[in-house]
Amino acid sequence: MKSLFEQLGGTYREENGYFIPNLTLPDEEQVEIGVWGQRHLRYIKQHHKVRYVNLLTSGKLNGYLADVDKQAEDMFFRLVKQMAKRGGVTEQLKADNQMKWVAWMNNIRSRATEIVNHDIIYN
Repeated sequence: MKSLFEQLGGTYREENGYFIPNLTLPDEEQVEIGVWGQRHLRYIKQHHKVRYVNLLTSGKLNGYLADVDKQAEDMFFRLVKQMAKRGGVTEQLKADNQMKWVAWMNNIRSRATEIVNHDIIYN
């Protein structure tokens, strides 16, 4: 008859009289995670712990975060471009009145950031 450890499989180490399983995370492709992905990571660590642990232990966390980062970045740039076009913030305005152009673009970027945060990052 097999011992309990043989039945469970894997390897164990003994610490202070307890047998601890030697657990390792699966290999995961290392990809660069941008600001949007890092922001989403912080959010799921704090508010969706089960989703975070499942992604981490399955080896899919980095791919998931890279995908969220790409979606958020694409949405952000698309929104900025659309809002600038709709608001009449052009290169001509930039040449004529730089301060006004900077103020408008800062406002547009702020609004686009709020939309991306609401729709992708904190959802």
